[in-house]
Amino acid sequence: MRAVRYMMAATALCFGTMALAQDNTANNNNFRYKWKDAGGHSFFSDSLTPDAMKAGYDVVNAQGLTVRHVDRQLTADERAAARKVADQQAAAQAAADQRKRDDAQLLNAYPDEAAFSTAKQAELDNVEQAARTTRMNLQGQEKALADLLNRAGDLERGKQPVPPYLNDRITEQRNTVAGLRAALQRQQAAKDAAQVTMDAQLKHYRELKAADSSGR
Repeated sequence: MRAVRYMMAATALCFGTMALAQDNTANNNNFRYKWKDAGGHSFFSDSLTPDAMKAGYDVVNAQGLTVRHVDRQLTADERAAARKVADQQAAAQAAADQRKRDDAQLLNAYPDEAAFSTAKQAELDNVEQAARTTRMNLQGQEKALADLLNRAGDLERGKQPVPPYLNDRITEQRNTVAGLRAALQRQQAAKDAAQVTMDAQLKHYRELKAADSSGR
Protein backbone atom coordinates (compact mmCIF):
# COMPACT_ATOMS: atom_id res chain seq x y z
CA MET A 1 0.00 0.00 0.00
CA ARG A 2 2.86 2.36 0.87
CA ALA A 3 4.50 1.45 -2.41
CA VAL A 4 1.35 2.39 -4.30
CA ARG A 5 1.11 5.72 -2.46
CA TYR A 6 4.77 6.40 -3.14
CA MET A 7 4.33 5.70 -6.83
CA MET A 8 1.26 7.97 -7.00
CA ALA A 9 3.14 10.79 -5.30
CA ALA A 10 6.11 10.35 -7.58
CA THR A 11 3.86 10.43 -10.63
CA ALA A 12 2.14 13.60 -9.45
CA LEU A 13 5.50 15.22 -8.82
CA CYS A 14 6.67 14.22 -12.27
CA PHE A 15 3.57 15.66 -13.92
CA GLY A 16 3.93 18.88 -11.94
CA THR A 17 7.54 19.23 -12.99
CA MET A 18 6.63 18.68 -16.64
CA ALA A 19 3.85 21.29 -16.48
CA LEU A 20 6.24 23.78 -14.90
CA ALA A 21 8.79 23.12 -17.60
CA GLN A 22 6.16 23.63 -20.29
CA ASP A 23 5.09 26.92 -18.69
CA ASN A 24 8.70 28.09 -18.60
CA THR A 25 9.18 27.12 -22.25
CA ALA A 26 6.02 28.98 -23.23
CA ASN A 27 7.19 32.04 -21.34
CA ASN A 28 10.58 31.88 -23.02
CA ASN A 29 8.93 31.71 -26.45
CA ASN A 30 6.50 34.58 -25.85
CA PHE A 31 6.61 37.33 -28.46
CA ARG A 32 6.53 41.04 -27.83
CA TYR A 33 5.77 43.94 -30.10
CA LYS A 34 8.01 46.88 -30.82
CA TRP A 35 7.16 50.06 -32.69
CA LYS A 36 8.14 53.70 -33.01
CA ASP A 37 5.97 56.77 -32.83
CA ALA A 38 6.16 59.78 -35.13
CA GLY A 39 8.97 61.21 -33.00
CA GLY A 40 11.10 58.10 -33.36
CA HIS A 41 10.62 56.87 -29.79
CA SER A 42 10.55 53.09 -29.39
CA PHE A 43 7.82 51.29 -27.48
CA PHE A 44 7.40 47.66 -26.37
CA SER A 45 4.22 45.83 -25.46
CA ASP A 46 3.12 42.27 -24.74
CA SER A 47 0.00 42.82 -26.84
CA LEU A 48 -0.82 44.79 -29.92
CA THR A 49 -2.13 48.28 -29.42
CA PRO A 50 -3.91 50.58 -31.88
CA ASP A 51 -0.83 52.81 -31.92
CA ALA A 52 1.39 49.90 -32.89
CA MET A 53 -0.92 48.86 -35.70
CA LYS A 54 -1.13 52.42 -37.00
CA ALA A 55 2.65 52.92 -36.87
CA GLY A 56 3.73 49.46 -38.05
CA TYR A 57 5.54 47.14 -35.70
CA ASP A 58 8.15 44.39 -35.29
CA VAL A 59 7.41 41.04 -33.72
CA VAL A 60 10.26 40.38 -31.24
CA ASN A 61 11.05 36.99 -29.69
CA ALA A 62 12.21 36.30 -26.13
CA GLN A 63 15.83 36.91 -27.16
CA GLY A 64 14.99 40.39 -28.40
CA LEU A 65 15.38 39.48 -32.07
CA THR A 66 12.93 40.72 -34.69
CA VAL A 67 11.25 37.75 -36.35
CA ARG A 68 8.75 39.63 -38.49
CA HIS A 69 7.87 43.15 -39.53
CA VAL A 70 4.30 44.28 -40.13
CA ASP A 71 3.72 47.49 -42.05
CA ARG A 72 1.46 50.15 -40.66
CA GLN A 73 -2.22 50.24 -41.46
CA LEU A 74 -3.11 52.31 -44.50
CA THR A 75 -5.68 55.05 -44.39
CA ALA A 76 -8.77 54.82 -46.57
CA ASP A 77 -7.23 57.28 -49.06
CA GLU A 78 -3.98 55.34 -49.13
CA ARG A 79 -5.81 52.06 -49.70
CA ALA A 80 -7.77 53.64 -52.55
CA ALA A 81 -4.55 55.03 -54.06
CA ALA A 82 -2.84 51.65 -53.69
CA ARG A 83 -5.74 49.90 -55.42
CA LYS A 84 -5.61 52.45 -58.23
CA VAL A 85 -1.89 51.89 -58.72
CA ALA A 86 -2.37 48.12 -58.61
CA ASP A 87 -5.16 48.35 -61.19
CA GLN A 88 -3.01 50.52 -63.44
CA GLN A 89 -0.10 48.13 -63.16
CA ALA A 90 -2.36 45.16 -63.88
CA ALA A 91 -3.80 46.94 -66.92
CA ALA A 92 -0.32 47.82 -68.17
CA GLN A 93 0.83 44.23 -67.72
CA ALA A 94 -2.25 42.92 -69.50
CA ALA A 95 -1.61 45.32 -72.39
CA ALA A 96 2.03 44.24 -72.58
CA ASP A 97 1.02 40.58 -72.62
CA GLN A 98 -1.51 41.28 -75.36
CA ARG A 99 1.15 43.07 -77.43
CA LYS A 100 3.41 40.03 -77.13
CA ARG A 101 0.62 37.76 -78.31
CA ASP A 102 -0.19 40.12 -81.20
CA ASP A 103 3.46 40.29 -82.22
CA ALA A 104 3.79 36.52 -82.15
CA GLN A 105 0.63 36.19 -84.23
CA LEU A 106 1.94 38.79 -86.70
CA LEU A 107 5.18 36.88 -87.23
CA ASN A 108 3.34 33.59 -87.60
CA ALA A 109 0.86 35.04 -90.09
CA TYR A 110 3.48 36.61 -92.37
CA PRO A 111 6.68 34.61 -92.81
CA ASP A 112 8.39 37.40 -94.75
CA GLU A 113 7.98 41.05 -95.69
CA ALA A 114 6.63 40.23 -99.15
CA ALA A 115 3.73 38.29 -97.66
CA PHE A 116 3.06 41.09 -95.21
CA SER A 117 3.08 43.81 -97.89
CA THR A 118 0.86 41.78 -100.22
CA ALA A 119 -1.78 41.26 -97.52
CA LYS A 120 -1.76 44.88 -96.38
CA GLN A 121 -1.90 46.19 -99.95
CA ALA A 122 -4.96 44.04 -100.52
CA GLU A 123 -6.62 45.76 -97.57
CA LEU A 124 -5.82 49.16 -99.07
CA ASP A 125 -7.16 48.02 -102.43
CA ASN A 126 -10.45 47.05 -100.82
CA VAL A 127 -10.81 50.52 -99.33
CA GLU A 128 -9.94 52.10 -102.67
CA GLN A 129 -12.43 49.91 -104.49
CA ALA A 130 -15.20 51.04 -102.14
CA ALA A 131 -14.22 54.67 -102.76
CA ARG A 132 -14.13 54.07 -106.51
CA THR A 133 -17.65 52.65 -106.45
CA THR A 134 -18.89 55.61 -104.43
CA ARG A 135 -17.17 58.01 -106.81
CA MET A 136 -18.86 56.46 -109.85
CA ASN A 137 -22.22 56.52 -108.11
CA LEU A 138 -21.69 60.14 -107.16
CA GLN A 139 -20.97 61.09 -110.76
CA GLY A 140 -24.23 59.49 -111.88
CA GLN A 141 -26.23 61.22 -109.16
CA GLU A 142 -24.60 64.57 -109.91
CA LYS A 143 -25.60 64.18 -113.58
CA ALA A 144 -29.18 63.36 -112.53
CA LEU A 145 -29.24 66.48 -110.34
CA ALA A 146 -27.92 68.59 -113.21
CA ASP A 147 -30.68 67.27 -115.48
CA LEU A 148 -33.34 68.16 -112.92
CA LEU A 149 -31.91 71.64 -112.46
CA ASN A 150 -31.83 72.14 -116.24
CA ARG A 151 -35.49 71.16 -116.47
CA ALA A 152 -36.38 73.63 -113.75
CA GLY A 153 -34.27 76.30 -115.45
CA ASP A 154 -35.98 75.75 -118.80
CA LEU A 155 -39.36 76.19 -117.14
CA GLU A 156 -38.27 79.37 -115.39
CA ARG A 157 -36.80 80.76 -118.61
CA GLY A 158 -40.10 79.97 -120.33
CA LYS A 159 -41.94 81.93 -117.64
CA GLN A 160 -43.56 78.75 -116.43
CA PRO A 161 -43.84 77.73 -112.78
CA VAL A 162 -41.73 74.88 -111.54
CA PRO A 163 -44.12 72.15 -110.35
CA PRO A 164 -43.87 71.06 -106.72
CA TYR A 165 -42.95 67.48 -107.60
CA LEU A 166 -39.91 68.75 -109.52
CA ASN A 167 -38.81 70.91 -106.61
CA ASP A 168 -39.19 67.85 -104.34
CA ARG A 169 -37.13 65.72 -106.73
CA ILE A 170 -34.42 68.37 -106.81
CA THR A 171 -34.32 68.51 -102.99
CA GLU A 172 -34.10 64.72 -102.73
CA GLN A 173 -31.40 64.55 -105.36
CA ARG A 174 -29.37 67.24 -103.64
CA ASN A 175 -29.57 65.26 -100.39
CA THR A 176 -28.46 62.12 -102.21
CA VAL A 177 -25.50 63.90 -103.76
CA ALA A 178 -24.53 65.46 -100.42
CA GLY A 179 -24.66 62.04 -98.73
CA LEU A 180 -22.46 60.45 -101.38
CA ARG A 181 -19.94 63.29 -101.18
CA ALA A 182 -19.74 62.87 -97.39
CA ALA A 183 -19.34 59.10 -97.81
CA LEU A 184 -16.56 59.61 -100.33
CA GLN A 185 -14.75 61.95 -97.96
CA ARG A 186 -14.99 59.36 -95.17
CA GLN A 187 -13.69 56.64 -97.43
CA GLN A 188 -10.79 58.79 -98.57
CA ALA A 189 -9.95 59.58 -94.95
CA ALA A 190 -10.16 55.88 -94.13
CA LYS A 191 -7.77 55.09 -96.97
CA ASP A 192 -5.29 57.71 -95.79
CA ALA A 193 -5.50 56.38 -92.23
CA ALA A 194 -5.07 52.82 -93.50
CA GLN A 195 -1.95 53.88 -95.39
CA VAL A 196 -0.49 55.48 -92.26
CA THR A 197 -1.34 52.37 -90.25
CA MET A 198 0.22 50.13 -92.86
CA ASP A 199 3.43 52.13 -92.85
CA ALA A 200 3.62 51.93 -89.05
CA GLN A 201 2.83 48.20 -89.09
CA LEU A 202 5.48 47.58 -91.71
CA LYS A 203 8.06 49.39 -89.59
CA HIS A 204 7.01 47.36 -86.54
CA TYR A 205 7.08 44.14 -88.55
CA ARG A 206 10.63 44.84 -89.68
CA GLU A 207 11.67 45.50 -86.07
CA LEU A 208 10.10 42.22 -84.96
CA LYS A 209 11.80 40.28 -87.74
CA ALA A 210 15.15 41.85 -86.90
CA ALA A 211 14.77 41.03 -83.21
CA ASP A 212 13.63 37.51 -84.04
CA SER A 213 16.61 36.95 -86.31
CA SER A 214 19.12 38.29 -83.77
CA GLY A 215 17.60 36.14 -81.02
CA ARG A 216 18.16 32.89 -82.87
